[in-house]
Amino acid sequence: MTVASAVAVFGLLAMLLVDHGPWNHPQVQPAEVANYQTTGAAAHAVGAQVTPTEPKREIEPTPPGPKPAQPADPVTR
Repeated sequence: MTVASAVAVFGLLAMLLVDHGPWNHPQVQPAEVANYQTTGAAAHAVGAQVTPTEPKREIEPTPPGPKPAQPADPVTR
């Protein structure tokens, strides 16, 4: 139990050091410094077209054809 506890404590400390070490700071830029303020602007800058997707209908129609059969009940009684 002592070895398992030591391994767990070492793993926890190593994970904290890797995730929150002094070299791991977020590289956040404000919108004024960034090259493009939106994803759409960045896409237009490289020549891509941004088109919205068609909204999905709330009620889908029933597909044509027969309904699939119910699977057999694997539990025999």
